[in-house]
Amino acid sequence: MINELLVASSILQWIALCAGGVVLLGIARQVGLLHERSAPLGAMITDHGPGIGDKAPTFSIIDVKGQKRQIGGENAAGNETMLLFTSPTCPVCEKLLPIVKSVARAEGISVMLISDGAEEEHKAFLAKHPLDGLPYVISAEIGMRFQVGKVPYGVLIDSAGVIKAKGLCNTREHIESLLEASRIGHASLQEYLAKTNGSAQPTGHSTPPLAM
Repeated sequence: MINELLVASSILQWIALCAGGVVLLGIARQVGLLHERSAPLGAMITDHGPGIGDKAPTFSIIDVKGQKRQIGGENAAGNETMLLFTSPTCPVCEKLLPIVKSVARAEGISVMLISDGAEEEHKAFLAKHPLDGLPYVISAEIGMRFQVGKVPYGVLIDSAGVIKAKGLCNTREHIESLLEASRIGHASLQEYLAKTNGSAQPTGHSTPPLAM
C-alpha cells in the first residue's frame, strides 16, 4: 500500500512539474510577442522653438576653455552636430555624459554641451567630469532661442545648418533615436511610426460586422 502511494505521489509530482513547464513556455512566448510588437520609444519633442527643417539659429561663442565655437551655419568638416542642453545640477545629464561621448565616437558626429546656471556649479561639475574633448558652453541665450524647457535635450543639426531632429534625451536610446529620425527623414520616431501605421490602414469600404 505504501509503495503504491509513493508511486502515485511521484506521478503527480511529475505531472505538476510538466504542467508548470508548459505554463512557463506559454508566458515566455507571450513576453516575446509583446517585445516584438513594442515600438521603439524615441526622444519626445517638448519645445516650441525652431522646427525640424528650419535653419538653426547661429551663434559665435566661446567655450569654457576659451576656444571659439560656431553653432548653426555650414559645417566646414561636413559633420552633423548635436547640441545637448544640460545642467550641472541635473542627475540624468550626469549619467548621460559618458553615453554621449560613446555615441559621438561611434557615429562620427560633433557634440556640443550647452548649459546654464551658477558659475560655482559649473566648476564643480567640470572638476568631477572630464569632457574628453567635448566643447562645453555656458549660455542662457542659446537655450532661450531654441526654447528648451527641460534637460537633457538634444538638437541634431546637419552640415548645412538645418535642424534634422530634436527631443528630450534621458537614455542612450533617445539620443540614438535622433540620429535614426534624421536618417529616415522624419521629425521623430513617433511621427514615423504614426505615418507608417496610418499608411497600413485599409482603404475603401470596411467589412461589415458579423451578425450576432
